[in-house]
Amino acid sequence: MNTYTSRQRRTFRTRRSIRRNVDNGRMRLHVYRSSRYIYAQIIDDRTGQTLAEANSRTLGASGNKTEQASAVGAAIAERAKAAGVERVVFDRGPFRYHGRIKALADSAREGGLDF
Repeated sequence: MNTYTSRQRRTFRTRRSIRRNVDNGRMRLHVYRSSRYIYAQIIDDRTGQTLAEANSRTLGASGNKTEQASAVGAAIAERAKAAGVERVVFDRGPFRYHGRIKALADSAREGGLDF
């Protein structure tokens, strides 16, 4: 019997589709969206280390949640470039690619990340 929730199955399905690119040496840009904040981090799956992180909680970005997500995207792109990362794989987890997730991704692309 399958004991995973539908959210866990969606997360595993997304990770399974990006595994090949991660195995080829790209870093993973993981995004988590809570009801109030949005978090992004760049993870090196080979070593299990977080290379850069940004979130709307500590940035203190003003505006609505979509504008805050755009600010987080720009911040994560800047911090990733400082860490020497330019090519990433976008890991949206169980979240759909629209709204705040899309705003963060677009802003990170404009900031110079390639995915």
